[in-house]
Amino acid sequence: MLSCLLSRGSCQAVAAVRPTSHPTFGSLLRAFTTSSPKCGGTSESGKNTFPASVVTYSQLKTMLSSQNIQLFDVRNPDEHLAGRIPQAVNIPLGILEESLKLSPEHFQQIFAVKTPGKDDQNIVFHCRSGIRSLKALDIARQLGFSRARHYRGGYTEWAEEGAK
Repeated sequence: MLSCLLSRGSCQAVAAVRPTSHPTFGSLLRAFTTSSPKCGGTSESGKNTFPASVVTYSQLKTMLSSQNIQLFDVRNPDEHLAGRIPQAVNIPLGILEESLKLSPEHFQQIFAVKTPGKDDQNIVFHCRSGIRSLKALDIARQLGFSRARHYRGGYTEWAEEGAK
C-alpha cells in the first residue's frame, strides 16, 4: 500500500539524498515495491500471472449461448443503459464489495438474480475496457470468490466484434 503513497521518484530522491553503504528506507521500499507482483495478478513483465482469470470474447460468447454465466457489468448505470452485453447484471464498481456481502435474499431482491457462490466458476466481471473489471476481480478474490474471472476486452471489444 505504501507504493500507492510514494512514487518511485520519491524513493529515488530519498536514496539520492542519503547515499550510504547501509540500506535506507527508500532503497528498502524500492526493493519491496519493484520485486513483488502488482495488484491484479500481473508480474513485472506485465503478463497475467492468473491466465485462467481472463475470459476471451469467444469464451464469453460460448458461456452466454449456453447460459452458463453470471455476468456482472461494473460500469456506471448510465454506461450500462447506453449499451450492454446480454444477460449482464449492472453492479457498479463503487457498490460491488457491499453488494457481494449481502444476504442471498437481499441480493436477489435488489438485482433480480441469484447470489453468486464463492466456489462458482462462472462469475465474470466486465466493464468498458477491462480496467474496472480487473479491480472488481480483485475485490471478489479478497472476499473469497477465488474462481471469479473478468472479460478483459470489455464492452468496447464486445461492440466491435459484434459489428463485424
